[in-house]
Amino acid sequence: MNKAVRKTIIAGNWKMNKTPSETTEFLGELKNAVQDADCEVVVCVPFVDLQNAVAAAKGTNIKVGAENLHFEKSGAFTGEISADMLIDLGVDYVIIGHSERRQYFAETDVTVNKKVHAALAAGLKPIICVGEHLEQREQGITAEVCSLQTKVALKDVSAEDLKNIVIAYEPVWAIGTGKTATADQADEVCGIIRQTIADLYNQGVAEATTIQYGGSMNAKNAKELLSKYHVDGGLIGGASLKTEDFGIIVAAAK
Repeated sequence: MNKAVRKTIIAGNWKMNKTPSETTEFLGELKNAVQDADCEVVVCVPFVDLQNAVAAAKGTNIKVGAENLHFEKSGAFTGEISADMLIDLGVDYVIIGHSERRQYFAETDVTVNKKVHAALAAGLKPIICVGEHLEQREQGITAEVCSLQTKVALKDVSAEDLKNIVIAYEPVWAIGTGKTATADQADEVCGIIRQTIADLYNQGVAEATTIQYGGSMNAKNAKELLSKYHVDGGLIGGASLKTEDFGIIVAAAK
């Protein structure tokens, strides 16, 4: 087994932060901080910031992602955005199934799977979020929860399409709370997710799949987390809004 066969991806999830003008300014600074990155660098930004982000990232090593999409191509879905709209803007990645979408906007494992297929059909690269709540961890069912979420999200996804998918393990109890899974805990659950993929496809496919950790990874703990065998990058929340911190995390991925 060789971790080097997998692409390391550091992706920022801005959530509902930064205006379009702030986006342009921020990426103007960030491109210098990450220009020597050994990993893929992605910023996932609010819909209104996408056009500015794509323009500011042009000619740099920064890829742009969206934070959500709808699973239908078009229709009477007021306020929603389709995969084709994102592609037309020049977006590369899209976050699907983040715990905040599941908690506040009633996303389910089934709608996550529909969105995965919509993203892949349009040519986007999904970053699929899975993770357990605190009570589920305390009940000892972390493995079952994360495995089930992964299985449903990847339903009817081919091994070839899986090459364009990233899985992000985000323990819900560690998102925006300042609490972080230990490096060993993160590695253990990322390993469980990898074994689930091996069971669905084969060991070779699983070994080639990028699995990120995304529960309060920051400039101080990134190096230790990223050193673990099954942790292939990070989906970064608060720290991705600070040029210096995000740059340190990207550097830690070398």
